[in-house]
Amino acid sequence: QVQLVESGGGLVQAGGSLRLSCAVSGRTRSDTVMGWFRQAPGQEREFVAAITSSGGSTHYVDSVKGRFTISGDNVKKTVYLVMNSLKLEDTAVYYCAADYSTATVRTTRGAYDYWGQGTQVTVSS
Repeated sequence: QVQLVESGGGLVQAGGSLRLSCAVSGRTRSDTVMGWFRQAPGQEREFVAAITSSGGSTHYVDSVKGRFTISGDNVKKTVYLVMNSLKLEDTAVYYCAADYSTATVRTTRGAYDYWGQGTQVTVSS
């Protein structure tokens, strides 16, 4: 099994920054994809960003392009999401997810095999 543990969420003013971390433990393999999703109250969980295990490919939802950066440290087995210029609409629970079925980035929730428990990000005005 694979365990994912997120950290780094919190309360931040609009325009501020946060760095989320996702620590991966358990069964590991090459050619995986790590992703971040978020879910605001009353809304569906949506894709935010993903990165291949090689780090060679990243993908972002349009609403965060230029503001968020996803990266990974294979030695530390940790994936990061740096969020800059945060907006009120970024408020959500952020989830880390792992797709062990392919090395190609997929953006649908159902494509991911493992999930963390989530970390709350609240952006205030």
